[in-house]
Amino acid sequence: MAKKDLALELFRSFQSGRKINKKNVKNLEVSRGSTNDPQLLGNILSEIVAERDWEAGLAEGNLFSLWPSVVGDEIAEHTSPISLLDGVLTIQTSSTAWAVQLKIVSPDLLSNIQRSAPGVLVDALHIIGPQGPTWKKGLRTIRGAKGPRDTYG
Repeated sequence: MAKKDLALELFRSFQSGRKINKKNVKNLEVSRGSTNDPQLLGNILSEIVAERDWEAGLAEGNLFSLWPSVVGDEIAEHTSPISLLDGVLTIQTSSTAWAVQLKIVSPDLLSNIQRSAPGVLVDALHIIGPQGPTWKKGLRTIRGAKGPRDTYG
């Protein structure tokens, strides 16, 4: 005689309104499904990452959060990664001099990033200097106008 699942039989008896006697309970087997068993959190997270295809996104996040260990403390002090789109990593520097120096060593920096950040697809670097102040003031502006500087001489 095949053993039956106790929980399933109790559920069916509840639905139908019939009672289970002691003789039938002895033939029932308590099954423990894998969903009820305790599991390691790391295994569950690994399954979720694999199911939802988050490996690339997590690798990018690691690159941005571990930036000082990837490029070194001195470079990380004067740079910050801005975005990674279509394999192009945009890096903003604190000064124009740092932007020029990084452009000179960009092949070495790119190979170091590719080696230090597995799972991240970086094909090229786009290095920009600091952003200048904007002279755009107010809600209404005129295209091509110099703004408040148009009266300087």
